[in-house]
Amino acid sequence: MVTVTVNNEKRTTAASTLFELLEILDYGDAVVATAVNGNFVPQTMRGETLISDGDNVEILAPMQGG
Repeated sequence: MVTVTVNNEKRTTAASTLFELLEILDYGDAVVATAVNGNFVPQTMRGETLISDGDNVEILAPMQGG
């Protein structure tokens, strides 16, 4: 188990990759932008991006409107 901050909220998780974290948080099929510790992570790299205790994860959904 690791403790990470997701969008400014601390969470404890068994996820070891960003992809697993997104699945646990029900973002699996959502179109979102992600960053770990301020570094953008493209969708294709989420399964290879490890998360560690203390990491800061940002998950951003696109906004619509004008």
